[in-house]
Amino acid sequence: MKPTQPASALKVPNRPVSGRDHLQGGPAEAPFVLLEYGDYQCPYCGEAYALVKEVQQKLGDRLCFAFRNFPLTILHPHAQHAAEAAEAAGSLGYFWAMHDMLFENQDALEDDDLAGYASALRLDPRRLLGEILSGVYTARVREDFRNGVRGGVNGTPTFFVNGRHFAGPPTAEGLLAALLETQSRP
Repeated sequence: MKPTQPASALKVPNRPVSGRDHLQGGPAEAPFVLLEYGDYQCPYCGEAYALVKEVQQKLGDRLCFAFRNFPLTILHPHAQHAAEAAEAAGSLGYFWAMHDMLFENQDALEDDDLAGYASALRLDPRRLLGEILSGVYTARVREDFRNGVRGGVNGTPTFFVNGRHFAGPPTAEGLLAALLETQSRP
């Protein structure tokens, strides 16, 4: 099945997925690479979360999924701290566990909630909140955001399929078709 709109080449080069990113599934060199710029408080990203899980299940380790932070703080006042909580958990090897927890609890992203998620993951909630409040991961989140802007991202979720901007509405079928389509190109 073809996506409703074909993937289009980026107007501005986007930094390729690498070991600097949080990767799930296969390596950065996997045959299929799906990159999402997302916001933990965005309801559309919450819907996309389930779609990505479906695509991951279908492609297994042939898919490398990467997530970059793109908090839309004017619309979503808790998105920045949620992104920083994911990065703080990531520094301890728990990025994906926190990522999933944040998307599965989008309606509860206050600082106290973030501390509770840290506790649930057996992380030190005081350390996590201290790092968030002192801005330890602010530069990392801003770097993702700036890279997204340079690559043409202007909303969330925004997907890149094997390095190409996915222009269609995100559906599991559309993302899967776009991934498979890019593999059939010379």
